[in-house]
Amino acid sequence: MPLSWNEIKSRALTFSKEWENETSEDAEAKSFWDGFFNVFGISRRRIATFEQLVKTFDKKQGFIDLLWKGTILVEHKSRGKSLDKAYQQAKDYFPGLKEAELPKYILVSDFENFRLYDLETSQQHDFTLNKFVESVHLFGFIAGYQKRTYKEQDPVNIEAAELMGKLHDKLKAMGYEGHALEVYLVRLVFLLFADDTNIFEKGIFFDYLDLNTKEDGSDLAAHLSQLFEILNTQKEKRLRNLDESLAAFPYVNGKLFEERLPFAAFDSEMRKILVNCCGLNWGKISPAIFGSLFQSVMDEKARRNLGAHYTSEKNILKLIKPLFMDELWVEFENVKDDKRKLQKLHEKLSKLRFLDPACGCGNFLIVAYRELRELEMEIIKQQLKGQTVTDISSYFTIDVDSFYGIEYEEFPAQIAQVAMWLIDHQMNMKASETFGEYYVRLPLRKSATIVHGNALRIDWQDLIDPMPWEKERAQFNYILGNPPFVGFYLQTKEQKADLDLVFYDLKNHGMLDYVSAWYVKACEYLKRFSKETSAVKVAFVSTNSITQGEQVGLLWNYLFSKINLKILFAHRTFKWNNEAKGNAGVYVVIIGFSNVETQIKRLYDYEHVKGDPNELTVSNITPYLTSGKNVIVISRSKPLTNVPEMIVGNLAYDGGYLNFTKAEKEEFLSKEPSAKKFFKKLIGAKEYLYNGEKWCLWLTEAAPSELREMPLVMERIKQVKKFREASTAESTRRLAATPALFRDRNEPNTFVLIPRTSSENRLYIPLGFFKKDSIVTDSCLALPNANKYHFGVLFSSMHMVWMKYTCGRLESRYRYSKDIVYNNFPWPESSTEKQIRIVEEAAQAVLDARAQFPNSSLADLYDPNTMPPVLVKAHLQLDKAVDLCYRPQPFANETKRIEFLFELYDKYTAGLFVKDKKTKKKKENEPL
Repeated sequence: MPLSWNEIKSRALTFSKEWENETSEDAEAKSFWDGFFNVFGISRRRIATFEQLVKTFDKKQGFIDLLWKGTILVEHKSRGKSLDKAYQQAKDYFPGLKEAELPKYILVSDFENFRLYDLETSQQHDFTLNKFVESVHLFGFIAGYQKRTYKEQDPVNIEAAELMGKLHDKLKAMGYEGHALEVYLVRLVFLLFADDTNIFEKGIFFDYLDLNTKEDGSDLAAHLSQLFEILNTQKEKRLRNLDESLAAFPYVNGKLFEERLPFAAFDSEMRKILVNCCGLNWGKISPAIFGSLFQSVMDEKARRNLGAHYTSEKNILKLIKPLFMDELWVEFENVKDDKRKLQKLHEKLSKLRFLDPACGCGNFLIVAYRELRELEMEIIKQQLKGQTVTDISSYFTIDVDSFYGIEYEEFPAQIAQVAMWLIDHQMNMKASETFGEYYVRLPLRKSATIVHGNALRIDWQDLIDPMPWEKERAQFNYILGNPPFVGFYLQTKEQKADLDLVFYDLKNHGMLDYVSAWYVKACEYLKRFSKETSAVKVAFVSTNSITQGEQVGLLWNYLFSKINLKILFAHRTFKWNNEAKGNAGVYVVIIGFSNVETQIKRLYDYEHVKGDPNELTVSNITPYLTSGKNVIVISRSKPLTNVPEMIVGNLAYDGGYLNFTKAEKEEFLSKEPSAKKFFKKLIGAKEYLYNGEKWCLWLTEAAPSELREMPLVMERIKQVKKFREASTAESTRRLAATPALFRDRNEPNTFVLIPRTSSENRLYIPLGFFKKDSIVTDSCLALPNANKYHFGVLFSSMHMVWMKYTCGRLESRYRYSKDIVYNNFPWPESSTEKQIRIVEEAAQAVLDARAQFPNSSLADLYDPNTMPPVLVKAHLQLDKAVDLCYRPQPFANETKRIEFLFELYDKYTAGLFVKDKKTKKKKENEPL
């Protein structure tokens, strides 16, 4: 068992006194270093050797003063000799060492002066012998204490996962696969971690491999199998004549080594990989990060982008802190000077239960547990107020058995189980360092409850207390996590069946994202514990589409019908990723909710999706993640106010035979010039935004006799007919009766064009104003017979901010909808003739400004980085003109605009929707 820090410091003082007058390297160096390691309760003879022969960088022979393989190299000089030269001499030995033998630290000394180099962090620490006790914490790694620093991407995490990936591939290639392989690898991870972090006596696993197994790997599997058996056997039940190297391993329990696994097989390369794994600093592994990395090694495709698949701790804290940690820290600050109240807070923490119903490798549970233990340590510090204790374990009451998870796949569920033990041990080591007494929980008596199964088909309460009479007494306090990011287009048959089960009483639920089912399950759980004294709080990371477009009306109306749901905090859209190269980002929101009201709610807004949030305090948060009244915009077939109806652009269903590029059109007309009058410019979103040019044969006014005189046109018509007849859709086959025509044939005299999909980086969706003879495709929407006033209002910031909050998204791009965005847009209540004229003039000014750049595409003109000043100015004037149609006071920012628009929408819709007493369905009245 490692020494306590108090004991280590006492020994350090004694060591300093004993050696304060020594000067000769040759005479007493060995005794000096034996004494040095004894300070940390380590026998130098067991872990390190003197005068190891190696070849230096110039291939000459050299002797290392002292080497602890894979940990530290010591170079010692007589008092007064140069430490710089000693360090260079130490570095010269590196070429002669194997990879697993390379040290993490170099220590040089002349009895009086010490210099420690941390090769992983490139830090240097200098101190003198009489200050050794003040610097003794730098050598915590010798005793097994490891100071943790949490980084979003630490190279040791990546390197460890890559090595384990190689070992996985080798074992699998030999036929060792499936469940057995997964458990085998999880056990090895535990052994590697335990070897570096004081779960075991430091380095005994590495020593066991190094000294007891053959280099060809032929006996490694047998030794590991025997070791697994030993770790699952209590010491008093082991054989009395057991080999000393095996007897040194503690009893682990926790069922980690309980299952009998098939016998594996290793070769020399595989043994080398495992030995190299031992050479890594597993004390610096983050369980929160490594779990996901380790999972990715099982997938060769995912491993190519290793580091792109874990969830950063920074992002996890965005959920955990406002859900419970911020509140608990505030409570601590309020009661820390009251002993009785502080004890009550500590008791409260020990009784809290946490559930992640989509836990993966346990990232959220791990970080939540770590943060809770950090607070517990502060509470204990306050309770002890500096007094020394001999049994610190009696003060710690928070344990991993308060944490629960559900995971669909077996392997990550196993990783999560072990990762919770690992983070528990790391926190115990931190407690040991903080309070000066060694503290470890071994054998493993408690464990997190991680269930392998489908969270949407499991009663979550069954995890915590399957006995019916306990349901009033036991519950989860916090439900949190990151359910799968799957849009309705990408859902599997099983996932769609899950949604059918959860949304059994909701029509059209098939368009909802998969994550929405977790919201329903959580609301059903909240309903069981509706009393304020037993309030349950929930927070999920979710695809941002559940707060946009048609999904809002569908999902949130359904949730509000379940319980009196309150959104307590929310992060607006940001990019959920990490700092790894080639990472895969997803645009998400975080929503925290409950069925218990709180006076203050926090809304986190992002100026940029990759930036940091600004916190806003609001009285209510809507499903659109705005402040204000809970107004939900539902799909409408007609505009809310008396304005032209919007249509979808023309869909051809022609197999491409009536469509032409510019070159194809010119070639076609060179052979059939009489067709020229039937060609019209075809405008799709891509052509419109990027100055592309496409054409179509528009034959609505072509007489049959004219068609007969154009054989190439007739050939195209025949191909269209053939294409439509071959369709599996009856509606398309019916179109074969009119093969010369597009399915849709809208050709208004004037129209406003809106691309259905546009970049989220643009301040304005680039609208267009067109006259007859241009045919718009279904990649755009069109407002037929619109005037410049309509164009101006739709092109203003008022409409753009409405669009931003109510439209759907394609990835992060805006996806404009006529039934949600346009038909519900609250137009100005009553604009005067003068106001209308000013808007029309401002709209024309925008078109004139664009016309000054005929060679620039609209994509370039509306790129925020390249938007011409004259166009910016024109848009600002248009914004001002439209704003004045709504009210005389200016809008300070986007938030004020959208809050005003939702209030106006609420006013317009008051009384518009009434319930039919017979059908219980909503009916839509005529527009205002």
